Amino acid sequence: MRRSRLGLLAVLLVGAAMALAACGRSASSSGGSTSGNLQVAAAENFWGSIAAQLGGGKVAVSSIIVNPNTDPHSYEPTASDGVALARSQVAIVNGIGYDAWASKLLAANPSSGRAVLDVGSLLRLKEGDNPHQWYAPSSVQRVIGRIVADYKQLDPKDASYFDQRRMAFETTALAEYNHLRREIRARYAGVPVGYSESIFQPLGQDLGLKLMTPYSFAKAIAEGTDVSAADKQTVDRQTEDRAIKVWVYNSQNATPDVQRVNQLARAAHVPITTITETLSPASATFEQWQDAELTTLLAALHEATGR
Repeated sequence: MRRSRLGLLAVLLVGAAMALAACGRSASSSGGSTSGNLQVAAAENFWGSIAAQLGGGKVAVSSIIVNPNTDPHSYEPTASDGVALARSQVAIVNGIGYDAWASKLLAANPSSGRAVLDVGSLLRLKEGDNPHQWYAPSSVQRVIGRIVADYKQLDPKDASYFDQRRMAFETTALAEYNHLRREIRARYAGVPVGYSESIFQPLGQDLGLKLMTPYSFAKAIAEGTDVSAADKQTVDRQTEDRAIKVWVYNSQNATPDVQRVNQLARAAHVPITTITETLSPASATFEQWQDAELTTLLAALHEATGR
């Protein structure tokens, strides 16, 4: 039986307090690790992967949500999750209503020396806006800048090291990611596509694709709410009539509505490509994950258009 949220919170607070006492500091101090590395906790592994690459050997990063089958919206944290956040010197949460549990845990274990990066706050987005900003390249760029700034503030003696890590990440690690985006934009801008969830919207816009699916449909699927009959009819008709050239769906959330459109797309010979909400496989880096998705999207667009 699932524990109640109240009981769970009590366990988390006790566990965090014991961990803090064990490392000889109070919850209000910045502390440090025995290895000398900055302790970084990320609510999700897509942000954690970026944080780890930017920090290199000067940081120790732990990500809480790493299982591709886990829904971050409804995730119930464990005692060890509370400990990781409580002990962190840098904490990264997505915000925008996506991982409220993480923000609550941080608020319950305040630290005057902790840098908290709330992506939604950084981007000035509010609950109800599209929370999937790791699929927005411009947002990713701003997060990169903020993470490096936080590292440099907490560890100023290694500022030049963090600058070098940032340059390497942006120019080398993200090189293929940027190349694929430019290629898709150059060859397929304006091509009409359908998509199952709001997760794809920021990337689709960045790529210059014509997003045909009503946003209310994609938002409902992402949030697990009912899709309107009108939206179902619109998406079905777009697929059956091949008004969309490619159908993009989140394979981690194949609801009955999404499965129905998948079947319609197959029957109409509309190429299908998939995306996922978190790193897949979990061992992949952010850029490996995104490169693979962009490569399959590129192939689907080529199949659909012949160019």
